[in-house]
Amino acid sequence: MTRSDYEKKFRSFPDVVTLNEFRAMLGGISECTARKLINQNHVKHFYIRCTFYIPKQYVIDYLLSDHFMKYRFKLKHKI
Repeated sequence: MTRSDYEKKFRSFPDVVTLNEFRAMLGGISECTARKLINQNHVKHFYIRCTFYIPKQYVIDYLLSDHFMKYRFKLKHKI
């Protein structure tokens, strides 16, 4: 998929998503997996007052990254 494909697919999501919205964007991955991706800095994010905030563009950047291309085959839910 291209950036514009992902932008169309995720247009219903806000410009900055929370951890739960991020999980939904990646096909319903577990909270543990989502936190691992964030804590290992595979996904750029902001951490403010105990909450992760991830700009939608950073989610798309991750989906287009080499790490995701390798990692997606390990995910139970395909994007």
